[in-house]
Amino acid sequence: MAANASSQDMDMRRIDAGRITLNVREAGSGPLMLFFHGITANSGTLEPLALRFADRFNTIAVDQRGHGLSDKPNGGYEAADFAEDIAALIRKLDRGPAILVGHSLGSRNSVTAAAMYPELVRSVVAIDFTPFIETEVFDALESRVNAGDQLFSDHEAVEAYLAGRYPNIPAPAIRIRALTGYQEVEGGLRPLASPSAMAQIATGLRADLTPACRAVTRPVLLMRGGDSKLVSAEALAKTSSLRPDLPVVVVPGADHYVNEVSPDITFKAITNFIDA
Repeated sequence: MAANASSQDMDMRRIDAGRITLNVREAGSGPLMLFFHGITANSGTLEPLALRFADRFNTIAVDQRGHGLSDKPNGGYEAADFAEDIAALIRKLDRGPAILVGHSLGSRNSVTAAAMYPELVRSVVAIDFTPFIETEVFDALESRVNAGDQLFSDHEAVEAYLAGRYPNIPAPAIRIRALTGYQEVEGGLRPLASPSAMAQIATGLRADLTPACRAVTRPVLLMRGGDSKLVSAEALAKTSSLRPDLPVVVVPGADHYVNEVSPDITFKAITNFIDA
């Protein structure tokens, strides 16, 4: 069985979007605002951020394919596959175009969805993923992702592992990851994320994002952690040269996990962007 949700404030349900069934956490009412997590994570990691917007929006944090409690097909983990899932979900919800907030993998997928289906997207917040990420950075990411498929004795062991893997993420956010991202199996706990899917996604992240970034016509906010090891200052500068019209926020002291490390700044930056 999956671990319990980290909060009682968001309702968890599965939505059959036609092409795939996705598990989501949902709160609030109003215009649609969708949240998409990074590789190996799940909707629980974005629940605290989503809840902060639930007084103004219908906020929905999504387990992307291969992750959490959503479907885990054998294949179909390229950017276009995730973008088509996003489009199918927005159409299924039938509440008009959505604001997309994505972290890392979710950022890549949100930008791609906006480029492919502009009529379904109001705007995008792209947190710490851009074109021009260096090959050696993807090599390191792939090694970390593949090392995460382990058997843990209990949630305390999971938390200890995650705290070592993500040293800048505060303890409450680590606890959310531990409680929402693992399932009971014989002998202990394993990640909910499919190991096969994670390997395919890690490889697929290397695909060139510049065509989507060049093509997107909806408003996009680029956010980078000032200490991010995924998005270098050089990669961000090249992205800004490609799209000088896109606003940029660099969060000092934050690493790749911007929304978990610096939640208040993240909330303020997104609010300023969507209210502009």
